[in-house]
Amino acid sequence: MPRIRIELPDHFFFTTELDIYQSHINYGGHLDNAQLLTLVSEARARYFRSLGYHEGDVEGVGIIMADAAVQYKSEAFQGETLQVGMAANDFSKKGCDLVWCMHERSSGREVARGKAGIVFMNYATRQIVAVPAAFRQRVTMA
Repeated sequence: MPRIRIELPDHFFFTTELDIYQSHINYGGHLDNAQLLTLVSEARARYFRSLGYHEGDVEGVGIIMADAAVQYKSEAFQGETLQVGMAANDFSKKGCDLVWCMHERSSGREVARGKAGIVFMNYATRQIVAVPAAFRQRVTMA
């Protein structure tokens, strides 16, 4: 079976740090895969806040997840701090990908990389809408 391969941008204009707590650890003693996605969700929320948005209000519309892919690179452990870079790319009419990469801060070891496909939605009408032009301009100018 072919494996997922995530291509990363040359540079991430947004990064944040997240600590790994005991509640993030699974029976194998390392970061649980579901908890990794929880950390990515927190990084995504911070990314949108750094742009002056909230995931529920990006130029008057919200976002929803269309798909997600993860490529695991190494284990991560309680007490470590992860640096997460995130960028928007691969735009279509109604969405884009949020590409991310996660490294352990002290060693620089890559823990995981991935992407999440998002689409924009008018929650009042429950309809998928076009990517807001101001959002696209803001993230491609970074």
